[in-house]
Parts: sequence; C-alpha cells; structure tokens
Amino acid sequence: MIMRGRTISKGRAEGVVLATREPLSFLGGIDPETGVVIEKGHELEGKSVRGKILIFPWGKGSTVGTYALYQMKRKGTAPAGIVNTKAEGVVAVGAIISGIPMIDSLDGNPLTLQGKRVYMDADEGYLEVRG
Repeated sequence: MIMRGRTISKGRAEGVVLATREPLSFLGGIDPETGVVIEKGHELEGKSVRGKILIFPWGKGSTVGTYALYQMKRKGTAPAGIVNTKAEGVVAVGAIISGIPMIDSLDGNPLTLQGKRVYMDADEGYLEVRG
C-alpha cells in the first residue's frame, strides 16, 4: 500500500511507525537526550521517537522547538522521518535544517500504519508499507 502526500523536507527513511492523534512539541514534550516523549498525559508519553517514522497532526509550542529537533538529530535521538496532517513552521523548519525527511497531507489515514514498517520517500512524497 502506498500513501501519497506533499514533500516538506526531502530525503528517504525506513522505520516503524509511531503515530498519535495529538499534536506534539519538540521543546519540553520530548527529552532530547533520549528521544522519549515526556509530556504528561500525552498519548505517546514514555515512548521513544528515536529512529521511528513519527506521525502526528502538527507541532505545538515555542519556535525553539525547531532547534530542539536539530539537537535531537545531532544526538541521534530524532525520528527517522516525520509525517504531519498539516505541516507548520516550527516542525517543518526543524526537519529541513536537520535533514529529516518530512511529508504532510497524505491521501489516506496514516494512523492505520501504527506499528508497521514503512519506507518513506520524501523526495517523491509517499509512504510505502513494507510490513
């Protein structure tokens, strides 16, 4: 199965999907040292985004979240790829400066991909289920 979307940050990645219906903040919502979601009460609290294809509707919080995502990439705790329902500036810029593939506006429901291995081609703007 292939889902097509819009390229935000080019690149390719493969990994297991970690998805949420809730917006996410990279500043204060995720521990940059570990990649674990630390926001109290968040659907993903206690789960690691490290190396995952992270699917969430949009980012929230401070513009410093851009730098927090960049820090995570440098520390090796960032997601392998990001998919948003609707990209906004903080996450989009963070993905671009960090070299993290990112797409938005998929033509299917990405929440159905939870736990599946996918190949993400943000150059061409699609996700392909691999298992």
